[in-house]
Amino acid sequence: MDYRVWIKRAGMLALVVTVSACAREGRQVSVDDTTSPQEILALAEAEVQRNKLDRAGDLFLEVERLYPYTVEAEYAIIQAAKSYQGGKKRLESRAAAQRYVDFFPAGQYAALAHYLIALSYYDQIVDVQRDQENTFKALQALRIVVERFPNSEYAALAAPKFTTALNQLAGKEMDVGRYYLKKGQFAAAIGRFDVVVREYGDTPHRPEAYLRLVEAYLSFGLNGQAAQAAGLLAAQYPDNQWTRAASSLLGSGR
Repeated sequence: MDYRVWIKRAGMLALVVTVSACAREGRQVSVDDTTSPQEILALAEAEVQRNKLDRAGDLFLEVERLYPYTVEAEYAIIQAAKSYQGGKKRLESRAAAQRYVDFFPAGQYAALAHYLIALSYYDQIVDVQRDQENTFKALQALRIVVERFPNSEYAALAAPKFTTALNQLAGKEMDVGRYYLKKGQFAAAIGRFDVVVREYGDTPHRPEAYLRLVEAYLSFGLNGQAAQAAGLLAAQYPDNQWTRAASSLLGSGR
């Protein structure tokens, strides 16, 4: 290691230790335009160590405010986003991560920034009976991580979350489709179930969607379409409870 780099790192470590000691003693350290970016970063890191993540995020952003477009600012913005995320300040985390993307779209932390944006939505996914706007936005953001940064560690973290979000949206379509089916609004129900089959891939909801299509088509008097849906279900899921249920429905001629 170059001795100048070693000296810089050693100095930074000493600064962090000093700042941490001040924090433990309850002493407040002011930040203004005379405070170096390294000093502010040390203050923020000390707050992270104390698990004062909101305060840490605020301090990290002070670096960007006082020293914009610097290497320290690039690092500080992403650390602010991480700190806010850790403190469950999702809006603040998303704003900081989006700021990073806006100012450093090809930066070394771009994958992490996009992942934090996705997390800010993903962590607010609610059950399928409620609005799924956050699920949809999480899916869009997770797709960016997976497609743009396929070899990053964040793509590996995003992939299972993408599947979960996709299943959640398919579940919402199923919930609405069942409602329409129960109300006798068969055309609307068919539209919802058809979306699950065609647009959401092989989710756990797909076999039931085929069965509900069979049910809706039969109720609508479209026996040919019902048989076609049952055939697709049997071909793709031959040993499945929904396949057997579809066969029973066709046999009963409901």
